[in-house]
Amino acid sequence: MARHLPRAHPLIRPIAAGCAALVLAACASAQTTAPAASPATSAAAVAAAPGAFQEAHKGGTLKLLAKSAAGTLDPQVNYTLQYWQLYQSMYDGLMAFKKVGGDESFKVVPDLAEAMPEVTDDGKTYVFKLRKGVKFSTGDEVTVDDVAASFERLFKVSSPTAGTFYNGIAGADACIEKPKSCSLDESVIGDAAAGTVTIKLAEPDPEFLYKLAVPHASVLPKGSPAKDSGTAPLPTTGPYMVDSYDPSRALKLVRNPHFTEWSPDAQPQVYPDAIDYSFGLTVEAAVTAVQNGQADWVFDPPPADRLNELGTTYAEQVHVAQLTAFWYLTLNTNLAPFDNELARQAVNWAVDRNALVQLYGGSNLAQPACTVLPPGFPGHVDFCDYTKDGAAKWAAPDLDKAKQLVQQSGTAGQEVGIVVQDDAVNKSIGEYLQSVLTEIGYKAVLKPLSGDIQFTYIQNTKNKVQLALTQWYQDYPAASNFLNVLLSCASFHPGSDSSINIAGFCDKEIDAKMQTALETQRTDQAKADGLWGQIDQEIMKKSPVVPIFNPKQVNFISKRVGNYQFSKQFYMLVGQLWVQ
Repeated sequence: MARHLPRAHPLIRPIAAGCAALVLAACASAQTTAPAASPATSAAAVAAAPGAFQEAHKGGTLKLLAKSAAGTLDPQVNYTLQYWQLYQSMYDGLMAFKKVGGDESFKVVPDLAEAMPEVTDDGKTYVFKLRKGVKFSTGDEVTVDDVAASFERLFKVSSPTAGTFYNGIAGADACIEKPKSCSLDESVIGDAAAGTVTIKLAEPDPEFLYKLAVPHASVLPKGSPAKDSGTAPLPTTGPYMVDSYDPSRALKLVRNPHFTEWSPDAQPQVYPDAIDYSFGLTVEAAVTAVQNGQADWVFDPPPADRLNELGTTYAEQVHVAQLTAFWYLTLNTNLAPFDNELARQAVNWAVDRNALVQLYGGSNLAQPACTVLPPGFPGHVDFCDYTKDGAAKWAAPDLDKAKQLVQQSGTAGQEVGIVVQDDAVNKSIGEYLQSVLTEIGYKAVLKPLSGDIQFTYIQNTKNKVQLALTQWYQDYPAASNFLNVLLSCASFHPGSDSSINIAGFCDKEIDAKMQTALETQRTDQAKADGLWGQIDQEIMKKSPVVPIFNPKQVNFISKRVGNYQFSKQFYMLVGQLWVQ
């Protein structure tokens, strides 16, 4: 997802430069911890944290800060980590990722379905038994008709993943072609008497349960508007619902009075009574607010000049975790100069990943990237086609090679616009890119945009974005979630704000190989991983993107916060924090 976030998958917040000063304790990955200094967390309570719900810690208001909001509230449209993180305690699908810290957070468990589905017809038919008694925040009970209508709505609102996650549903092709008239009557079938929902796929999909566990598959009431709800909240099933939302100021979540825990794995009780998410402060001011106890957490990573202080004086409040994500440059394959493969390769040769790691925060917070698939992810292979003197890992750029390719491509002297977010770190990376592109022969122009609009702006082909800096954070742990989602023909939607294939890359031969890899996953995951690794290498030869580094996540929390848990799937579990 982009970071957003999203996620990103729409998000997106950089981790600031200068983390070298963070002490080892602060830079270790922490899955479940509570600050010892907090009066709310006795030793006995901390020891009990991973187990049963601690009633004594229920209550209070959690105060979150971010530089800006993350756009629409619609869970079937929003593709940012910033709000996906909140949706975990707001919306539910048939399945969910387990709400715990650590490796178990990648496990899929039943949510609105009372058990894992019955799978028949060689993996093409799924039958889910719907839980009884689950209610929306309106007080209405969730029905099989709501489930069926929610899948049709995915296509009617042109969800960003409609063409990549859910296009395998039988009849989805017609819905993608004509979203407004989408009908899945023959493939998503609710049986009210039996309390079941049957979903029929055109072909088996070994990742289907993953796709049902992300927010785009949230179940909403039948009759929800068949368009992006924008700032208007939709009824929730989870423990929180929206009380108010002003994207320029704040988002407030309060308890859903109709929520009763049905599964501690899928949708556990939450601790804070309310969550106040305020927007507009500078990151510097937000960090100070957390230090002073006026706020509890900052979405945006701390500025460079604060990291030494946080890593020493506030070490127990700082948590750093490795992410399955990458920052990258998109090169528009349908616009000059990057409709020329040699020009795209030139940028890959020119960009110094080590320099960008330093701008981002140093080796404690990122590592150079040469591949789309992150290290440790299914299908990842160590290779680096664009490093000087050749190596499996990044070593150095080759500016002479880059200049040669620019001249050979016939694109020298052309203007290139570089679209980045307007915060300090994104701008510093943009300024570096501007200097490098100028050096290799282009007329580079930097175009900073506000973080709350940049991600949608760079997706829409009407804006004619040639080169953009963006990020991708996994939706679920599968190679296709990077390669197929970001770079397949199905992910390219000209004229849409939800065209996650920002490079506009469409290669029919590579698409066919991705389909073969997906089919191979049904019977042989190891072989499929090998195929995905080969596809990664083939894509990088064509250079629609420039991977620059793999980041880590920094969470800085207030002293009064306890029970910190980091989900590898959705990051810090906001609803599980203690503030009382």
